[in-house]
Amino acid sequence: MEPEAFRQIVADSLAEGLPPALTPREGRMPSLSPGGRVLAVVGPRRAGKTFFLYQMMGEILRAGRAARDEILFVDFEDYRLRDARPEDAETLLEAFAQATGKPPRFLLFDEIHRLPHWSRVLRTLHNRRRYAIAVTGSNAALLASDVATELRGRYEDRLVLPFSFREFLRHRGLSPDVRRLDAPGRGLVARAFDDYLRRGGFPEAATLEPESARRRLLQSYFDTIFFNDLVERHGIRARHLLDLLMRNALEGAASVFSISAFEKQLKARGLPGSKRSIAEYLRRLEEAFFLATSEKFDFSPRRRTMNPKKTYLMDTGFALLGGAFSENRGRLLENAVALEFFRRRRRFFYAKGEGECDFVVQSGTRPAEAWQVCWEVNTGTEAREVRGLLGAMREFKIPRGGILTSAQEGTRRADGREILLTPVWKWLLSAPIED
Repeated sequence: MEPEAFRQIVADSLAEGLPPALTPREGRMPSLSPGGRVLAVVGPRRAGKTFFLYQMMGEILRAGRAARDEILFVDFEDYRLRDARPEDAETLLEAFAQATGKPPRFLLFDEIHRLPHWSRVLRTLHNRRRYAIAVTGSNAALLASDVATELRGRYEDRLVLPFSFREFLRHRGLSPDVRRLDAPGRGLVARAFDDYLRRGGFPEAATLEPESARRRLLQSYFDTIFFNDLVERHGIRARHLLDLLMRNALEGAASVFSISAFEKQLKARGLPGSKRSIAEYLRRLEEAFFLATSEKFDFSPRRRTMNPKKTYLMDTGFALLGGAFSENRGRLLENAVALEFFRRRRRFFYAKGEGECDFVVQSGTRPAEAWQVCWEVNTGTEAREVRGLLGAMREFKIPRGGILTSAQEGTRRADGREILLTPVWKWLLSAPIED
């Protein structure tokens, strides 16, 4: 690449001035310092990782820790950097110093994996101990494995997912403080939660109208994950298999996925696809933040891996590309709960014994909570939900549990226990904010 291209990229970055107005993300803001740990910001495409870097930049500027001409912000998905080489990182630093008269102190690199051998570049820059460094990427395994290998404990990661329900409310100008809500306020929040389930938490989709425009937007995200993050990045040839897996996930959110059963369906339709390939593609879908999965709980790791997994969409908005909301609302409710556990980095499973329990949540080395998710607890569902919940609590000696619903609040008594019913929206707003 010509040096002039780098000078223009740096000039464009500095010309942006102050970061744009945005909805702040929750949780502790990591503290960057020259020579300190590299921050790796990971999460799905379009979830807000770039704006998280902008948020960090804004806090650095407001705190007076640096001036704007001491911060180098580079988006490696800029088409002008499509042929960039590892040594071009030095050219960017040189162009920055030429433009500002001093070297940068903060390096903010968006979608760093687009730069070949980027992890070695980071190690070289970090070893100089002159720069505070933060990078983003859209593939969990790529960042985790390469950064950990090159930096060996000299980095920390931050997970940025589509908006939580609290962030969704703030984005729409509503208060997320459930303790201060009056009756009309609670009604507005409950209404917003139904909208949150339909729309999901991608920032651009949160206020986009009409639904047809939102569907086109989410389809573009789907296609980018398919082609950019999976087919191109991993050289996937069996595109039909990947497409079928992703389409199956859209229709089967919060359902048990059996690799063996899926393989039989392929054979019945005369389509190729081995169990090994299906398992590999499922893992790739998790790495690309399209899916989250949970295993059937067992104290034996070997037995856990032998059982089918439950799959959850990384954003409930993707369900718009599949079936109708009215048909899937109970599963979407469960999907929203799974994403909250994933956001909090809680390890969660499902249980199947005396009935089925949707969530067994681990704390330390032991199961600590059990939760059922049910749209409405009524005469047709109560016995099933209670049986599965209490069965898991008894079998695994779990002290805490309850049933999460769409709107119901109250208690039920069974087997000498009092079971709490809580609306999912209230549970989400009452949860502690994770760092």
